[in-house]
Amino acid sequence: MPDTLNQLANAFSSTEKMPVLFLGHGSPMNAIEENEFVQGFRKASAAIPKPNAILCISAHWETRGTHVTAMEHPVTIHDFGGFPKALFEVQYPAPGSPELAKQTKDTVTSTGIVLDQQWGLDHGAWSVIKHLYPKADIPVVQMSLDYYQGPQYHYDLAKELASLRRKGILVIGSGNMVHNLRLMAWDKLNSDNFGFDWAIEAGEKMKRAILNGDHNSLINLRNKGRVFEMAIPTPEHYLPLLYSLALQEKDEEVKLFNDKAVAGSLTMTSVQIG
Repeated sequence: MPDTLNQLANAFSSTEKMPVLFLGHGSPMNAIEENEFVQGFRKASAAIPKPNAILCISAHWETRGTHVTAMEHPVTIHDFGGFPKALFEVQYPAPGSPELAKQTKDTVTSTGIVLDQQWGLDHGAWSVIKHLYPKADIPVVQMSLDYYQGPQYHYDLAKELASLRRKGILVIGSGNMVHNLRLMAWDKLNSDNFGFDWAIEAGEKMKRAILNGDHNSLINLRNKGRVFEMAIPTPEHYLPLLYSLALQEKDEEVKLFNDKAVAGSLTMTSVQIG
């Protein structure tokens, strides 16, 4: 029987470089609705190689320090309230990957990574990944956001994950570039591409920086003025974008999709790198 070290070494063989995704996940209802956004998720997955495993950085897991899920069978976490029973009945029984968790821990040297046995897959992960891979046959590991750290820390940490792309690992950041639930116009929820002026302005500036490779501008977001303060009142939905952008290599193509606003103060804009 091979020893544990050999199992880990052979878990993920070398592959062509995998793309990277940032997915604007929006409402948990996207998990069970059929709309243009979930169609965009499916189209994205159809255009990329099938991964060996997924490492997902979700807006909905904040911790002290950085954790990765390391269990064989992560539970489906219904971390929301006030939604229909059908949403709470959704299960996404993708396997975990203790091997990928251990490899991620060993890959990151700037900080200690905690191997977590308690969390599972929150809706920032499963509500979008279920559209990418509905058979739930791809192992999924989640990485948490250290809420004590600023944008530069998260960007630098993400850069250490670069080698995983050549082991068939699909890295997914899941959040929303513009995300201010307190200012949502609920009466406009079903309006097509409705955004407040400040949300559109902030979103356009973000997209311009993304397409121009101006990552420093996106990292130093707190000196961008009032529209950015309104678009990002708290950082957790924005930071997964930085994890994805940090993995962009020189001259690597970037594409935007699902590029629409919802209910005034949220954007579904998603990004594919590579």
